[in-house]
Amino acid sequence: MFNRVYSAALMGIDGYMVGVEVDISSGFPKLDLVGLPDCAVKESIERVRTSINNSGYEFPCKRITVNLAPADIRKEGPSFDLPIAIGILSCMEIINSESLNKTLIIGELSLNGEVQQVNGILPIVYCAYQKGFTRCIIPWDNVEEGAVVEGIDVIGVNNLTEVVRLLNDEIKIQPKKINIKELFAKGQITDEDIVDFSDIKGQENARRALEIAAAGAHNIMMIGPPGSGKTMMAKRLPTILPDLTFEESVDITKIYSVSGLLKKDQSLVLKRPFRAPHHTVSNSALTGGGRIPKPGEISLSHNGVLFLDEMPEFNKSVLEIMRQPLEDGQVTISRVNATITYPANFMLIASMNLCPCGFYPDKEKCNCTPIQIKRYLNKISGPLLDRIDLHVEANNVDYKDLSQVNKSESSKQIKERVMKAHKIQQIRYKNSHIYFNSNLSSSHINKYCSLDEKGEEMMSLAFKKLDLSARAYHRILKVARTIADLDGKENIQEKHLAEAIQYRSLDRNYL
Repeated sequence: MFNRVYSAALMGIDGYMVGVEVDISSGFPKLDLVGLPDCAVKESIERVRTSINNSGYEFPCKRITVNLAPADIRKEGPSFDLPIAIGILSCMEIINSESLNKTLIIGELSLNGEVQQVNGILPIVYCAYQKGFTRCIIPWDNVEEGAVVEGIDVIGVNNLTEVVRLLNDEIKIQPKKINIKELFAKGQITDEDIVDFSDIKGQENARRALEIAAAGAHNIMMIGPPGSGKTMMAKRLPTILPDLTFEESVDITKIYSVSGLLKKDQSLVLKRPFRAPHHTVSNSALTGGGRIPKPGEISLSHNGVLFLDEMPEFNKSVLEIMRQPLEDGQVTISRVNATITYPANFMLIASMNLCPCGFYPDKEKCNCTPIQIKRYLNKISGPLLDRIDLHVEANNVDYKDLSQVNKSESSKQIKERVMKAHKIQQIRYKNSHIYFNSNLSSSHINKYCSLDEKGEEMMSLAFKKLDLSARAYHRILKVARTIADLDGKENIQEKHLAEAIQYRSLDRNYL
């Protein structure tokens, strides 16, 4: 007796269909599992056998062959437990095989027959929808996530017996429905106890630079001595970033779903990610890796912020592998089994001191030699600095600023200006795949960042005096475009360009 149950697996953050083919024939009792299964899939044999018996059904004492097609792609994880069990029960004619038409089934089985949560449900359900399936049977703990996809019935189940009765039309389970607009409205409600820009004392120059970075999704480096508030300001940046669109939210949720980082009963990631890995992070942890590659920190920061505190303390090889993702907005990981591309369109926020002790150029506190300072600064290469749009100095805060009672501008006030600038960019780039000024290509820069005669003269002088590269030149123009948007001006003016140029402090020689 032969039957086929449709399931799915993951390739990167996208799903692909897997046909779970089950054949039961006479012969020595044995269960063979083929189709390039990994160890977790091979172990499903015992989970399926025990869960079927503990659910009140008798496991057949016959020759059973299970094939996971396509057979040339390696399968991993326990998510094929449920479709294998359903395939065996349908071959035993316990389940009506016609009920399996246009139905995708996925889930892990515990030994008592309960259906356990699995990773990557959102891309799998979306893949089923694209392939014309009308129904998805998934674990109950994943149903909130899967129901985000409209146009397909997503049904959550708790145990194997419930699935059997559902497929035999003995019970009815209503598909889960989610109101996306209502979900987004709730997600934008912020807690009053969260961090706020009004907590920052002084540092007006750094606050302004962070506002520009948020408005145009620019990379930014904050330079200053210990205790000047660099980390504090970086942690408050997410509070002024533009709200997520539905498309951005789905992209982030796919990554977090594949990584197993979605919380229970969480449908979508509704806030921009903020990731702050420790300086001991490895290459593969940052970019992603493993035998079958999983997303790393730069992909988990997609459409959000990656914060590297004290950037020179990171391993130089770790920093250098960010060069390509910063330029392309994606990272490609090649392994023997697969080559996978993950999105990595993130804002890089970094902080650093100017010397090992952190107090340079204060000669009274700093005892570092010029060689030590140069060696410390050289930990960050020129090509990487070129990819950071804004370099801003965060100096020590005066006592007068620290002791003032009146609070500075709140995150809400700053975010209103950021949202207005973002709206201008959305209208300007509505017919392209550009969302922020930082995404502009060379051809777009020529079109949208043209300078007048005075601007050309200023840019020419800065290019020669600071010895800028072509990339740094384009970065300055992108920042100037954002400053003009914050000012509500259609064209880049001389004052916008001048402000953009002064945010290139690391292009100057500090020694």
